[in-house]
Amino acid sequence: MSRKRWEAETYHSKDFDWDKLREEVVTQLEEAQRDSEAWDRFHARHSTGKFFKERRYLLKEFPELASCEDNSKVLEVGCGNGSTALPILCGREGIILYACDCSYEALERTKEIITASTSISAIHRFHPFLCDFSTTGFPSWLASNTCLESSFNRHSLGSLEAYAGANSDEAKSCIGGVDFVTLIFTLSALPLDRMPKAIKECFDILKPGGMLLFRDYGIYDMTMLRFDPQRRIGYREYLRSDGTRSYFFCLDTVRSLTSAAGFIEVELEYCCINAVNRRKGKTMKRVFVHGKFQKPSLN
Repeated sequence: MSRKRWEAETYHSKDFDWDKLREEVVTQLEEAQRDSEAWDRFHARHSTGKFFKERRYLLKEFPELASCEDNSKVLEVGCGNGSTALPILCGREGIILYACDCSYEALERTKEIITASTSISAIHRFHPFLCDFSTTGFPSWLASNTCLESSFNRHSLGSLEAYAGANSDEAKSCIGGVDFVTLIFTLSALPLDRMPKAIKECFDILKPGGMLLFRDYGIYDMTMLRFDPQRRIGYREYLRSDGTRSYFFCLDTVRSLTSAAGFIEVELEYCCINAVNRRKGKTMKRVFVHGKFQKPSLN
């Protein structure tokens, strides 16, 4: 073996410092825990569910949900108090809806609202579970055809079973991926550096040909312009007084995140809406980013 080839194959064991890596990982986990606790407090304060209005426009903006086949599986990521889950369940009888959130309080509110507002059929088609997808990823039973017996999977299935209700047999089985992922005003609540992993998790959990349905805050939205400059913690990234975050997207940022994950862009545009507050006689200029992205089909 030549000296040049030997040098190219030299073994490395000190490429980075372990203590520094540990510090970075612990910092990320502590940050994720603070985010979850902030959203727990947020949903506890707004426990009546009146803070968020039911998003009845969803099936019009995303007609793929209204026309999908019976027993299509939808994963609602960051379900909050159920303002997205509720119109999907009510608007399309055949959909099976899985919904996750990093906040236990949010899941409790969602469960209460779905139970009070929908039919027995919808309740049986609704499966919420606790998950911070941007740090730990989605549980493997969402994508796997065969569940691996591990402590993580048992914990994940237990969390799902606790919320699943009468249809727990289906909830406990591996579902082999989902047909749609809805990411509605969720990505903006994450730190910018966790967004690439979050989008990649959505890509991995979809079946080939499945779609990511996206809607979030756009740059120059009214709420962005109202933020105190001192609340700015990054480029278009703000931290509210309650510890929750908000990021405002441009089209290029969304395009970059989704293409890097492997998605094919189907639609991507700004939605510019005049929201009228009749009581105060004010018109509010809202800017949202609307997008549809598809996972390539198998050839």
